[in-house]
Amino acid sequence: MKFGVIVYPGSNCDDDMLYLIGNDLGQDVEKLWHKDKDLKGCDFLILPGGFAYGDYLRAGAIARFSPIMESVIDHAKAGGFVYGICNGFQVLTESHLLPGVLLNNDHRKYTCKNVFLKPQTRNSHLTRKMDLDKPYQIPIAHGEGRFFADEITLKALNDNDQVLFRYCDENGQISEASNPNGSLENIAGICNEGRNVFGMMPHPERSASPDLGCTDGLAIFDSILEPIKSHVPG
Repeated sequence: MKFGVIVYPGSNCDDDMLYLIGNDLGQDVEKLWHKDKDLKGCDFLILPGGFAYGDYLRAGAIARFSPIMESVIDHAKAGGFVYGICNGFQVLTESHLLPGVLLNNDHRKYTCKNVFLKPQTRNSHLTRKMDLDKPYQIPIAHGEGRFFADEITLKALNDNDQVLFRYCDENGQISEASNPNGSLENIAGICNEGRNVFGMMPHPERSASPDLGCTDGLAIFDSILEPIKSHVPG
């Protein structure tokens, strides 16, 4: 299994992810430049957080047209795994690999703090080893993190079990008070209908080491690593 971390001008969480996967998790990982189309044999692609192209026009809107995205889209359509975190999630919605959009936070301010998430399903490579009753502490850092979708899309996400995470409080209660950005139905992460493309606004790579004061994010990467080898396309 080989991981690839895609880097755009403005990415700032790429090295965090590379260090976690390569050093802490001991996996083969490669940095992929956005102007290249060669995925270098990577099976699991990660679009990290940051401010691709300075988030000009709209977060993720310009990065969606980087040359590598042609390969990313082809990889996803062939059943390959693609995982977008924060800015990466925004790029995936702009690329129509995930439904919905990420809008400005309802309070119109950039927010960087620890929040709590509650997994909504185990039917996902990101959540299959997570405790559905446990609130996980994962930090957020975004100004355009408010998930929105029309009624038909929202119904499909719920009916198809595509909602991966919802914002909650430290006791696991999902409420308006625990919603940090106004996301529809407290949605913090989703997957596509094929269950091979994932997006979430919180940063699990920032809560996956004792040195960072929290290891809750490791549960996501443990979930990814356990089943992935038996689901590689081709």
